[in-house]
Amino acid sequence: MKFGGTSVANIERIRNVARHVKRERDAGAEIAVVVSAMSGKTNELVAWCAEAAPLYDPAEYDAIVASGELVTAGLLAIILKDSGIPARSWQGWQIPILTDDAHGVARIAGIDSAGLLAGFSRGEVAVVAGFQGLHQPTNRVTTLGRGGSDTSAVALAAAIKADRCDIYTDVDGVYTTDPRIVPKARRLEKVAFEEMLEMASLGAKVLQVRSVELAMMRKVKTYVRSSFDDPLKPNPGTLICDEEDIVEQQIVTGIAYSTDEAQITLRRVADKPGVAAAIFVPLAEANINVDMIIQVVSDDTTTTDITFTVPSAEFLRAKTILEERRGAIGYSSLQGAEDVVKVSAIGVGMRSHAGVAAKAFKALAEKGINIRAITTSEIKFSVLIDAAYTELAVRTLHSLYGLDAAA
Repeated sequence: MKFGGTSVANIERIRNVARHVKRERDAGAEIAVVVSAMSGKTNELVAWCAEAAPLYDPAEYDAIVASGELVTAGLLAIILKDSGIPARSWQGWQIPILTDDAHGVARIAGIDSAGLLAGFSRGEVAVVAGFQGLHQPTNRVTTLGRGGSDTSAVALAAAIKADRCDIYTDVDGVYTTDPRIVPKARRLEKVAFEEMLEMASLGAKVLQVRSVELAMMRKVKTYVRSSFDDPLKPNPGTLICDEEDIVEQQIVTGIAYSTDEAQITLRRVADKPGVAAAIFVPLAEANINVDMIIQVVSDDTTTTDITFTVPSAEFLRAKTILEERRGAIGYSSLQGAEDVVKVSAIGVGMRSHAGVAAKAFKALAEKGINIRAITTSEIKFSVLIDAAYTELAVRTLHSLYGLDAAA
């Protein structure tokens, strides 16, 4: 069982978490609980690091930001014990959850589950601080990146061979799209791992991308559930599972959108070998992720316009890198836009149906929505549009593919 920051935001909510744990224990389960820091605490710790020194040491940053989860784990263990349930808190290094040394974005290398399993044999609930691990050669605490408690939970579930991993959050499952934009959005009973991976990477905030990757690789049956349900009568949530486990497969499962996009266009670039490398290799070396790429050759075929997107947080850095290399690349002007949004349709059913994207392009055109860029894959397509049309585009596609809930 994993509980996120809003689920453990204060003592009363931690008591509510304890009631969820008690329900599962009363049903005969052996339980490991992974907890996040209380809502807002990690942001506060990160801000303190930045205030102390703009260019802080990454290893010390991890030592600081990992502390938020320790507090929650200790508090939950105290509350469980007070209600008569044997429990103990575990810090990441005590298990240990071993990682590489990429401080701030560490990846899990292995987990020694012997201590947890011994605790289960004593009837203990293991309360584990999420988001953190240990790089053993240096004996330093590491953190797994924002949202890393999801990854901690899935990895732990795989290590102890758990029957399932329940990710508790502030929503009662995965929806066909954001219910705040489309009130008719439906909760999905099941979502394929691949679909969830695309949804998570394309803007759906329900699960961290790496946790879904891990669940898919290790075949961990994962549920998304709400901690705000009545602990005695919870909703089943959404099961993230293999494609073969889903009998009724829709063509499109969900619509996601991402506001974290910026567009860059290089005008009149020489159309010759090596130009694309001159543009994209420096961006890659700066760890700037490029997503959509469109190339339009001019009438005289000697020059081309190249348009691509980068995360909005990297927009200024990308512009600076390209402006510094203007002579080497040879473009006439650079144009940028930050008022853009990527809207995506996802569904494994697209593999066996032609014309799914074309249908969307027609529907968006009829609403007067101009498409700036398009990318497609086997199970998704994405369009880049002006931010002002976000809600209209999401609603249009949600209705188009029959995802609206029946009135």
